[in-house]
Amino acid sequence: MKIHFVGIGGVGMSALAQLHAMGGDEVTGSDRLISKGYTDMALWDYLKKLDIKLFPQDGSGIDGTTELVILSSAIEEDNPELLKAKRLNIPTMHRSELLAKHVAEHRTIAVSGTSGKSTTTAMVYDILAFAGMSPSVITGAAILSLQKEQGVFGNVYKGNSDILVIEADESDGSIVKYQPYLGLCLNLQKDHKEINILQGYFKEFISHCKTAIINAEEENLRALGGDKSFGISLGDVHPTDIKVDGFGSDFTIQGQSFRLQIPGVHNVANATAAVAAALHMGVDLQTCAQALSKFTGIARRFASIGSYNKIEVVDDFAHNPHKLAATIAAAHLRGKRVLAFYQPHAFASIKLLTHEFVDSFAKSIGPEDHLWLTEVYYPGGTIPDGVTCKTVYEGLKKPTWITKPAANVFWPKWPPPLSRGTSSWFWVRATPP
Repeated sequence: MKIHFVGIGGVGMSALAQLHAMGGDEVTGSDRLISKGYTDMALWDYLKKLDIKLFPQDGSGIDGTTELVILSSAIEEDNPELLKAKRLNIPTMHRSELLAKHVAEHRTIAVSGTSGKSTTTAMVYDILAFAGMSPSVITGAAILSLQKEQGVFGNVYKGNSDILVIEADESDGSIVKYQPYLGLCLNLQKDHKEINILQGYFKEFISHCKTAIINAEEENLRALGGDKSFGISLGDVHPTDIKVDGFGSDFTIQGQSFRLQIPGVHNVANATAAVAAALHMGVDLQTCAQALSKFTGIARRFASIGSYNKIEVVDDFAHNPHKLAATIAAAHLRGKRVLAFYQPHAFASIKLLTHEFVDSFAKSIGPEDHLWLTEVYYPGGTIPDGVTCKTVYEGLKKPTWITKPAANVFWPKWPPPLSRGTSSWFWVRATPP
């Protein structure tokens, strides 16, 4: 087929585009960033290597030979690509519907949750690959082991077996479309939608799974069902003797020792979930431990990118209050003082979660730390009226929301580097200056 992907720069869209190009389809794609002139990104270069033709998002990539147009929830009704597809009577399909098709064609492990999906998906993939099971994977972040060992971009890989590992996104409700062999539910926090709406999504998702493994310690998940469980201290699979440091953690599961080379208690939880899934797939604990000891992580998750004057610069994609708290806690394990710069990911998140952002930062940022907040990353599209990250900054300055105003929170007077996309930069210093 000749398939056109609208918004091909999105990590989920680009993964599906790569998969279809690898499978022999003729693939084209457009993106707002291409329209803005951002054409030197590593992703564009890799897509071109797969003979995927890229276009501005103005309709020029769609013609009479296009057989299918793939859209995401970020595409508005007046998008020129969608209007042209309708004018030419070309069928359209949501990204999640195409992914659901791949889920149905495989023995699929679907990793869900409002935090930790990408890392856990990568861990499950690495364990199964190390065990010689040759899985395929479709995920929301580049897996570093795939980049190094296979020379691919890293957010998708086509294995030789019928096993597929995917990241199941709940943000737009598309999670309910998947009917996997195994569903893994990591957590459920307020993000994108209110808790009661998300619980409805997850309850339906769990009912669609042949087997569902849930986090036994997540209050918002426990009442939704599930066949098996995991947790930090509860569940069918859980670790003991946990020891964490700034560079990783040691723990034991059912007598087997594990060493993880990425920091944070949240990653112990992610690893435990991945082990629970692997055990269900028939992998033994020793193999799980060996695979995870080699796990190097995924792109832009606590990625150390350099240092200056004893200040280490760490790049992290954390973009909801739950993830930010976990990442800052991991940073505190490595250094006594954290200097954090946060650029929010979406205006909708600020609109929904202003109070939660304020509460998370107020609890996470210590008295000797510094936090810089800047305006929301803008990739294009509609901005809700009156929504700005400055409300989070102002909330942290109000004595009514926290014990006292935060003197160590700042609003930069210079424009942020918007071209990188959402980012949280953590400068971790070994000792206070």
